Amino acid sequence: MASLRDIKKRIQAVKNIRQITYAMKMVASARIKKAQTQILSFKPYMSYLEDIIFSLKDEMTSDDFKSNRLYRFSERDEKSNAIGIVVVSGDKGLCGSFNTSVINSAIKFIKNNKDKKIYLITVGKKAYDFFKKIKDVEIYYQIYNIFPKSNYTHASLISSKVIEAYDSFKLDNVYLVYGEFKSMLKQEIKTKLLLPISVDDENKKAKKDFIDFEFEPDKETLLENLIPKYINMEIYKLLLESQASELASRMNAMELASKNAGELMDELTLAMNKLRQSQITTELTEIVSGANAING
Repeated sequence: MASLRDIKKRIQAVKNIRQITYAMKMVASARIKKAQTQILSFKPYMSYLEDIIFSLKDEMTSDDFKSNRLYRFSERDEKSNAIGIVVVSGDKGLCGSFNTSVINSAIKFIKNNKDKKIYLITVGKKAYDFFKKIKDVEIYYQIYNIFPKSNYTHASLISSKVIEAYDSFKLDNVYLVYGEFKSMLKQEIKTKLLLPISVDDENKKAKKDFIDFEFEPDKETLLENLIPKYINMEIYKLLLESQASELASRMNAMELASKNAGELMDELTLAMNKLRQSQITTELTEIVSGANAING
């Protein structure tokens, strides 16, 4: 049975842990507000850029694309049977199941495409540490220690590597696996097609009319220059979403850890009080027994 001193040491240790988890919760809470602001301020710009790109694309013919190498809008004529996957995890742990969920989702996607050659781009140390041990996939590029201060420079670097791999290995598709921020209590792991750029009904719903506009130098050149920018912005959006998801997951995990530490402290305090009462009762019994022995 633990002594009174042992229980006091455990209470102090749990108290110290609760202070750490509470501090981590508060830090994550402060950072996630900034991350939310970045996402909200970024969405209108991204939405308008998408409208322009897809509207310009719809006004041009397939010959325009061939002459300007805008191959990312359509499937390749010749299949290479190779795909690229950008996996975005966190750099650190203590964020609940966030990193595990991202990695498991990537593993599931890789298994579903086991007949293809896989080229990975890992963002975040947790993803890199895991996939560098997997023999069936090749890590083409890795970057980590960028969270929670990821910025547009990081996005540009990653997107340049994505396009480089897409061109060098003639990849059929490039996919993104990341955590999408829904709310403080809800984050979803998403698998999204990045390349070739798909034009679906959702993209077309806000199509803009450029009939009365004049373009300098021309629509084709403008679109060709907007495509890399669009990919940069998609990657930047990905980083912001993943960063916010990780922070929200860490805040919730640390809040739960602090709550559990408080409950454990209450249990230990109760056990300490019971042990102390038991010792007092034993001492009183010994004193009474000794007094009775003397008087008897």
